[in-house]
Amino acid sequence: MARAIVYTEFGSPDVLHLTEIPDPVAARGEVVVRIEAAGVNPIDAKLRGGRRPSAPITEPRPIGFDGAGVVEALGEGVDGIEVGDRVAIRDTLGTYASALAVPAAHLAALPDGVTAAEGAAVAIPAGTAYQSLKSLDVRAGDVLLVHAGSGAVGQAAVQFAVAWGATVVATASPARHEQLRELGAVPVAYGEGLLERVRKAAPDGVTVALDCAGTDEAIGVSLALVADRDRIATIVRGPDAASFGIRAFSGGSPVPLTDQEQEWRAEALQKTLDLLAAGDFTVELGPELPLAEAARAHEMVEAHAADGKIVLVP
Repeated sequence: MARAIVYTEFGSPDVLHLTEIPDPVAARGEVVVRIEAAGVNPIDAKLRGGRRPSAPITEPRPIGFDGAGVVEALGEGVDGIEVGDRVAIRDTLGTYASALAVPAAHLAALPDGVTAAEGAAVAIPAGTAYQSLKSLDVRAGDVLLVHAGSGAVGQAAVQFAVAWGATVVATASPARHEQLRELGAVPVAYGEGLLERVRKAAPDGVTVALDCAGTDEAIGVSLALVADRDRIATIVRGPDAASFGIRAFSGGSPVPLTDQEQEWRAEALQKTLDLLAAGDFTVELGPELPLAEAARAHEMVEAHAADGKIVLVP
């Protein structure tokens, strides 16, 4: 039997519980992965808490979308993957588990030198950042403002934009400023006076903004600085983004991603893993907790009680 975290009702973190499930079997086009690490993302907690719309719960519901591990079995029609391969998983429900059947198309090769924890930590954050910047057409010569630059999506956005030749100004608490400098951003503290601080940090102006904070301050400052509202996006304030005339990616947006945007999210995982292996990208890891402590992991995510990505280890 495999082990998995499930929930049978929406609610606080304590609705999560560890249970035994039948060993997964690979259907056509799938592989079975022995999970070595599962990434814990804010979307997991929002779904569990009922704060993000989802279907009514009629049976124990698995949780988690990101993970990494080792291929244990292959279904029919799977090419280019072998038993024993190290892989990272994207966009597959149920990664809070000891084993999972995963569509082969949702896997990326985990390069030597990249740990399972790192592989489990990047799919949603890096995919969101990469696609958002592609959708905003961030390029060399741009001045990008990233709100909440020290978060997982923010850090990925900073690194991609810097690599593409943009200048990046990123908001964070002062304790996180040195880290942002190391990633190539100009850090500024959020809070009262933010608009003036950003203007001082970017005297030639800001051309594009990505909100990963979701605050009124972040939206207001972006609107004040960026002339083209089509180059302002939020990943948090999806439901009311249209009222500001800005774009939304994730964050409960009623506007779905385009096919091209879905492709960008998919390709980001392998690109990011390869950059990690080459030493050209970094991932900030937080606590590693046993799978059975998923509820504690959600408490920490919701309380913003950990720097870096929390991962669960079966």
